[in-house]
Amino acid sequence: MSKIIQDGDYNDLVSKISTRYTDGQYQAVRAVNIGLLDTYWQIGQYIVEFEQGGSERATYGKALINNLSDDLSVIHGKGFSRSNLIYMRLLYLEYPISEKPSHLLSWSHYVELLKIDDKLERNFYEQQSIIEKWSIPELKRQNN
Repeated sequence: MSKIIQDGDYNDLVSKISTRYTDGQYQAVRAVNIGLLDTYWQIGQYIVEFEQGGSERATYGKALINNLSDDLSVIHGKGFSRSNLIYMRLLYLEYPISEKPSHLLSWSHYVELLKIDDKLERNFYEQQSIIEKWSIPELKRQNN
């Protein structure tokens, strides 16, 4: 304990600061998550639009994800693995602009949800993850 006399006002101050700090951390994580989901959704959009850009690109498309992974990993480091790019592309395809992913779940949640082929089933697990505030391990456990 600190040497300051522990009275009600001081304890109130500690509580207010602690609560505000915790809230600030949560808001920061949430803001980063929103930005990340929006960024990955838009990257998926870029990939799909490039793939749909014509017959010349269709033949290139077979190696597109591998080439993007190699080139973007050199520029940006981690985060652009082949599988991550595939999930970004799938995020865009499975969540069109009218059904954009919820910012209440993380990218890791969506990676797990995108492994579910059936859209109704995926929607169920997405909603349950939001309502029950499931962690990634809990989502995996519920889905197996």
